[in-house]
Amino acid sequence: MSNKVIHAGDADFDSTVLQSDEPVLVDFWAPWCGPCKMIAPALDELAESYAGRAKVVKVDIDQNQGVAMKYHVRSIPMLLLFKGGQVQSTQIGAVGKGQLSQMIDKAL
Repeated sequence: MSNKVIHAGDADFDSTVLQSDEPVLVDFWAPWCGPCKMIAPALDELAESYAGRAKVVKVDIDQNQGVAMKYHVRSIPMLLLFKGGQVQSTQIGAVGKGQLSQMIDKAL
């Protein structure tokens, strides 16, 4: 697991994600979700390769239901790309590193 992936929750979501100067890819996930575990290595790699240019943040929906409800998370994994505090793009379901990389590249 990459130490570049940031874990955020209800308490620090605004400061970590919405107030970030960099684009932020947020992964809404849960420990029991198989597809979430499948994309975790790709997210770790993206966090490393975009360090200093974009952030990768994970939000455990079981522990942080406030944020999950705010962004209408109904199925996971659900990835939202934020820039300037606004959602720029959304991806629901497990996808490859290439697609996630494209989401970040569009925001840079």
